[in-house]
Amino acid sequence: MDWSQAQEACICRMCPTFYDCGEKIGYCMPEAHKSQCIRVERGCICPGCPVQEEMKFKHELYCTRGNELKLAGHQEDR
Repeated sequence: MDWSQAQEACICRMCPTFYDCGEKIGYCMPEAHKSQCIRVERGCICPGCPVQEEMKFKHELYCTRGNELKLAGHQEDR
């Protein structure tokens, strides 16, 4: 799955933490970085996301903490 496909399948917009400030969604993807405008964690629905399931990602709160590679310790902050 590439980033554009992830953005279409992503459920970020339904998340209680999500704030729409015009950023691309799919924060879990390796090409992504954490949000520059989401500051408050209000819950997470990443574990139910089809992107996370298909990509076999294991973390959550990518929008505030960073993408899967960063959270797995394989990438520096972006």
